[in-house]
Amino acid sequence: MLLADYLGFIAAFCTTISFVPQVLMVYKSNDTSALSLSMYSIFTIGVALWLIYGIIKFDLAIITANTLTLALAISILFKIISNNKINKYN
Repeated sequence: MLLADYLGFIAAFCTTISFVPQVLMVYKSNDTSALSLSMYSIFTIGVALWLIYGIIKFDLAIITANTLTLALAISILFKIISNNKINKYN
C-alpha cells in the first residue's frame, strides 16, 4: 500500500468515527430539535454520491468510509424525521 492509501484510510476513519458521538447523543436523549433536517438530507445525499464515486473508482477507503458514514447519517436523518412527525401531532 502507498502512503496515500494509508492517509486515505486514516482520514476516512476520523471523519466516519466523528459521527458516532452525535448518533449516540441523539438516540440517548431522543432530542433532534437543534438538528437541521435540510442539512442532514443534503449531507446524506452527498455521502451516498461519494459512495457511488468510490465504487466507480474502486477506492476502498472511500467506499468503506462512506458506507459507514451513510449508515450513521441515515440513522440520524430518520430520527429527525421521526421526531418531527411526533412533534407535529403533539
